[in-house]
Amino acid sequence: MSAPAPRPELPTLPVTFRPTRTRVVLLTVGAVMFLVITAVALTLERLSGGERISFVFTALLFLGVLALLSRPKVVADEEGVTVVNITRTRRLSWAEILRVNLRAGDPWVFLDLSDGTSMPALGIQPGVAKQQAIRDARALRALAENRGTGKDIG
Repeated sequence: MSAPAPRPELPTLPVTFRPTRTRVVLLTVGAVMFLVITAVALTLERLSGGERISFVFTALLFLGVLALLSRPKVVADEEGVTVVNITRTRRLSWAEILRVNLRAGDPWVFLDLSDGTSMPALGIQPGVAKQQAIRDARALRALAENRGTGKDIG
């Protein structure tokens, strides 16, 4: 029989969890795409002014989408947790979070809430940095169990 995983130390609050590598990749690719598309628009001699503007607008659109995809984070403080997903932000008190889940195969952490729903928290995702996501999920789980009503129920 294996020993249970050691309980992580509680991080000092406030703490922000975010997929840093994914964010760096998305913002870097967005900036490079913007520069390349803009450079192409400015160097092609056969383009009219309107066509050049549409190239730059398209480049800005790509950069904007990648910036939105890099936005997710989870911020824990004394009063609760702020979950920032791609287009929505939601503030939760510690008492609202019953459980923090990151099961094998999950694309990100899910928060089981006191109203019976489950909420994705895209700020902790194991895609590029799996071990970091596991550490972050354990730390958030420990905070929720320590500060809220989210005792381990199963």
